[in-house]
Amino acid sequence: MTGPQDAIAARRRLTNKRIAARDAQALRPFFAADAQLIPGGGGLILGADAIVEAFAAQFREPGFVAYVRTPDRIEIDAAEECAAETGRWIGNGMSGAYLAAWRKITGQWVIESELFVTLS
Repeated sequence: MTGPQDAIAARRRLTNKRIAARDAQALRPFFAADAQLIPGGGGLILGADAIVEAFAAQFREPGFVAYVRTPDRIEIDAAEECAAETGRWIGNGMSGAYLAAWRKITGQWVIESELFVTLS
């Protein structure tokens, strides 16, 4: 059986593939309905629908270069219901660090919040 770290790592790889394919709607199942995202440039995006629309807007930009998130560490709580993923991201000529909070909802790991810090 696949452990929680493997399941989350697999879901992260899938989000990278959906971003590379510029398929914003395919990202929707990866976010909790009330997810929160703080992009590298600052601000706050509230809710899965707004996050998906933010991706769609970026995908429409002619010079868009896919973001890739690479986990360094995935930590799971003792009850295996929430997790913290930390790693590095790169895209659109920028890069930095990120933290994602995952929660298991109806048997599936979904992102409840993400924070991206632009470092270059």
